Amino acid sequence: MTEPSNAVRHELVAPVDRAAGRPVRLALLISLHVIICAVSLRMGFPHYRSEYVMYAPAGLPFAIAATAMITLIAPLFVFARFSFGYFCGFYLFTVVAGFLWLTWYSKLQYDHVGAAVSAGACCLALLLPALLITSPIAPLAKISERNFNRILYLIVAICLVTSASAATYNFRLVTIKDIYQYRSQLQFPTALNYATAATMTALLPFAFACFALRRRYWMAAAVLAISISFYPSTLSKVALFTPAWLLFVVLVSRLSGRTAAILSLFLPVLIGVLLVSTIGEPVRRYFSIVNGRMVSVPSVAMDVYNDYFARHDLTHFCQIWLLKPFVPCTLKEPISVVLNSNYPLGFLNASLFATEGIASVGLWAAPAVMLVCGLVIALGNRLSAGLSARFILISAAIVPQIMMNVPFSTLMLTHGLWLLFLLWYLTPRTLFGSPAEASTP
Repeated sequence: MTEPSNAVRHELVAPVDRAAGRPVRLALLISLHVIICAVSLRMGFPHYRSEYVMYAPAGLPFAIAATAMITLIAPLFVFARFSFGYFCGFYLFTVVAGFLWLTWYSKLQYDHVGAAVSAGACCLALLLPALLITSPIAPLAKISERNFNRILYLIVAICLVTSASAATYNFRLVTIKDIYQYRSQLQFPTALNYATAATMTALLPFAFACFALRRRYWMAAAVLAISISFYPSTLSKVALFTPAWLLFVVLVSRLSGRTAAILSLFLPVLIGVLLVSTIGEPVRRYFSIVNGRMVSVPSVAMDVYNDYFARHDLTHFCQIWLLKPFVPCTLKEPISVVLNSNYPLGFLNASLFATEGIASVGLWAAPAVMLVCGLVIALGNRLSAGLSARFILISAAIVPQIMMNVPFSTLMLTHGLWLLFLLWYLTPRTLFGSPAEASTP
């Protein structure tokens, strides 16, 4: 039997070499991301004051050791396949990494070692199901593409009606620096509040993904226009920046799913660090919105929640309106309002680590709650299984950012994550090509 030629041998070996090199590239990218986030935290907290944090050389070895501890979890992102849980999990991993870096410089009085260990355990408990449970759930009935298109146009109509309804209650064109002056005055009916949040978080990105990936660009542009039309009504930065963010995710989603998920957070943070390092104050607004809101504030919230609930009664989930009538509650106001009156940092809505974890059950029971949250995220993996990685990335583009900054129960109920799960389940798997083109690793 003749030996294969050099050219043939190269063709046989090259794909294996590329596949073997992919975990190394992912590991290096994740490591660089953690370092850049630490640099971003060090460069300043736009919403954090010097009386709460002090950078001192003595804290550096502990911060490095704590951050190194969380990177022990990073191999999960290197070897797990892409999924919805991978996308959200990486953002939540960043929140915990930032907190572990920050806590050794915090001047707040709580058990810093215990909080660090609990945070690492919470991150691991959440990520195990969120990254590893991806088996599909077979649909009870298949929807034809024709009927799905009707559902899609109905979604667009609902979004348009919701935007018009919100505009009847408030419509004010103000600059982004002035939104807080007016936002506290906004009042919408409860049903419209839910509809608005679910529309901006779930329905609009889903519709945009469907149109963009099928190259129906005029309809995709119309969805972006509807999205930004919510800004004068809600004075929300999410509404203002959603069109730009969706277009950015479209661009990075051309890469493999895992790389795109990591770059979607790494690149904006890196740009902020580079801009402030080279230009300085003229770009401080970008750093405040992107690096501050996307990296600093979620980690700062964990620091503040640890301090407050180390000295006050736990909520036992009474902040969830469905449970409040059945659970004794010492909170007379929403948690964000209570914390703002104790720490003048603004109204700190926080991620599931801070709310469902620290505030509700305390440090040592929090990992069990995070495991349950991870199982719910894994349900999203199973309901979206068979869809392309690009579609999952674009249609869920807003979800990880919301997940970093609001309770998980709020994301599910108010922001309509359950609705996005349902839409994924109903989406025909042949809508963007053959099933063989589904989720790239």
